[in-house]
Amino acid sequence: MIVITIDQRASRRRPDLVDDLVARLNERYAPLRRFERTAGDELQGVLDDGRAAVELALDVAGTGEWSVGIGVGSVKRPLPEQTRAGSGEAFELAREAVERAKHSPASLAVAGPGREAKRLEAELQLVAEVNLRRTEASEEAGRLIASGLSQREAAERLGITQQAVSGRLASGLWHQSRALAAQAAGAMAAYSEATDGDS
Repeated sequence: MIVITIDQRASRRRPDLVDDLVARLNERYAPLRRFERTAGDELQGVLDDGRAAVELALDVAGTGEWSVGIGVGSVKRPLPEQTRAGSGEAFELAREAVERAKHSPASLAVAGPGREAKRLEAELQLVAEVNLRRTEASEEAGRLIASGLSQREAAERLGITQQAVSGRLASGLWHQSRALAAQAAGAMAAYSEATDGDS
């Protein structure tokens, strides 16, 4: 099972963004147990889909506004209806991970049994950092490609040459980071399944 704990960065200097993020995550990612505010500027949800967990974590970390901790492991069953009432290894590990994420340039950390968590953390931190450093022009080109457009179509939409689109994708390591994120998503799904069990 996967528990994700998210904490707003620099919350004392910014408006409270928790409720808006809770609504967006629950609508977009259909978690097993809905994201909800757990305390102050923190929220937490439970997922049983490793691919969705990776997509969600990179999405949230990529805003630069949140620290994201992913805990992978067993949970106490039956799971209560409210996330904040849940307990077990994955919940504890998510708490450990979010604390480490607060001190990571990528704002993301993974905790779980065995060595797989460290490898997944390294991969996801690399992707998250590339995403954070990508220029808006490169990100815009990448979003169009991800939506299904060809480079020629993206070039027409942006009013630039196809070569310029290719250059923007290359400078932002778009294809490489997408490939690594996809690999990590598959590995997260297998890892979650292998470590899931009753606490």
